[in-house]
Parts: sequence; structure tokens; C-alpha cells
Amino acid sequence: MRDYVIVIGCGMMGSGIGAMSALAGHKTLLVDVDEEHVKSGVKKAFDCIKLREDNGLNTHEEAERARALIETSTVMSEAAASAFMVIEAIVEDIEAKQELFAKLDEMLPPEIPICSNTSGLRITDISKKCRYPQRAVTTHFWLPAHLVPLVEVVMGDKTDVAVAEKVRNELRDWKKSPVLVKRDLPGQLANRVFQAIIREAIDIVASGLSSAEDVDTAISCGMAMRFPVWGPLKHLDAIGLNLGLSVQDTVLPDICDEKHGNEYIRNLVAEGNLGVKTGKGFYDWEKRSMEHDVAKRDQFIIESVKITSRLNDQF
Repeated sequence: MRDYVIVIGCGMMGSGIGAMSALAGHKTLLVDVDEEHVKSGVKKAFDCIKLREDNGLNTHEEAERARALIETSTVMSEAAASAFMVIEAIVEDIEAKQELFAKLDEMLPPEIPICSNTSGLRITDISKKCRYPQRAVTTHFWLPAHLVPLVEVVMGDKTDVAVAEKVRNELRDWKKSPVLVKRDLPGQLANRVFQAIIREAIDIVASGLSSAEDVDTAISCGMAMRFPVWGPLKHLDAIGLNLGLSVQDTVLPDICDEKHGNEYIRNLVAEGNLGVKTGKGFYDWEKRSMEHDVAKRDQFIIESVKITSRLNDQF
């Protein structure tokens, strides 16, 4: 009987995805190369479930049920025999993903969706060696996968729209907010928007207009406060498209439109300042705590999810 969601890869993303599958009430099989990896994956998945339970995003009963629904395997062929959907969350390497997809394509009936959590590779390229590329689709969960509602469901050049819609509808039952991306372009949907913000943020610092901390503060305490319920296109409709057009004509000629990475960040990399891993990037991480900032980020996401859920129920 095909009643399992199979998650291949038990790292940070795979464990979070597995937790959300189980919380949605599905038998969930975490698959990795050896017992050490799958045991680590289960622990991380249980931690994700506990965090959601402790913060009221799921009930105790839902959490208990989810923990009982998670199983593990190191044998992919056995796992594939029970799958109604497979999500790949292995290393971000095109050859490794192509090889895995080709194997899954041979093992699974053509109607079973095979999904990739890739954040940057094209599902068209990942499924290049498949006989049935029409059932291949990207499901890009945003980090942290057990908290952020967004999942980008990206169609490849040969993906059947019915498959993509089926996957999107399934993820809605996972308390996710999936969006359908109809073309397989670099950056999918949200990263294209995010990279535009990053490009301008770096340019502002590079030009001396403001500091890195003030740029982050302006974004975090300004536009980002509205984004959970008030996207930029809704904002334009609210203020009037004529005003929005006028602002664009005034501002766009003066903002960054570079088609390659900014020299400012390129110089930081050349100097060995890579961020947290080296102690310095835009910030001095010898004087700051990434663990503290991650905890603060996650708690903000949790509270935002609670608030938006209540608002969606009210309106």
C-alpha cells in the first residue's frame, strides 16, 4: 500500500520536512545512507516537532501522533515500494540529484511525484535522465522548514501541471503556504525577489549611504513588518498604481542594476571575511552571537505564524 511520504536526506532540511509530513498525519520514512545519519535525522525531526508543540503551533496529541508516524530506512528500494510522494533533500549537487532521480524514476510508478528541495538548481536539469520527467517537481521549503510556511512548487519544462497542482494541494494540508511557479528559472520565485533586495542592500552599504546594521534595521522594522499580510503588489493596489508608477520613475533610475555580484562583497570574500564561519562579514561576529540571532529569528517566525493564522481565521 502506498501511504508513505518518503524524505531522502536527513539533514537540516530533510528532518524539518519529515516533521511537517508527520504532523500532517502521514506515515513518514526518513531515508539516508547509514544508521548514523537516519538516527540524527529522527532526533532533529523530533526536536522540530517539540519546538512547534512547545510554542502552540501543534497540539500535544498531534505531536505524539507525529512522533509515532516517523520511521527510518537505509534501503531506498524498500522505501520506494511504499511511497505516494517522494521528497529529495540531499546535497545541492546536480550530478548526485540526477543519479538519485534516475534511480527513483525506475523504481516508482509514473504517477508518483518525485520532488526536490533544491534551492537553486533547475528541476528540468535534475530530472534530465528520467523516463517520466512529467512527474518531477521542485518543492523548495524555506529554512527553517518546520516553521516558515512558504514552499515554492516549481514546474520543470516537462512537468505535468496536474502533478504540480496535486503536490501544491497536498502541501496545503501540511499547514504550508505553497506557491506555484510556472517556469523553471534561476532563483525560482522568492529568491528572485530576495536577491533584488540583497543587491540594493549591499549597494547602499558599499556607497556609504548607510551601515549594514541600519540597512537591516530599516528592512526588518519597516517593510518586513507588513509583509506577512501585506505584500508589495497589494501595497501598490492600496496606494494607487499611478502613484506606484510615479515612485518607480523617480527611484528606479538611481538604484543598483548590476548583473553580477557587487565588488564590495567580492572584496570581503577575497579578504577571507565570509561571515560567521570566519568571524567577520558585514558584522563582527566575535562581538555578536549567531545562536542568539537564530533563536530570535525563529521565535519571531513562530509568533508571526500564530498571528497570521488568527487573522486568517478572523477575516
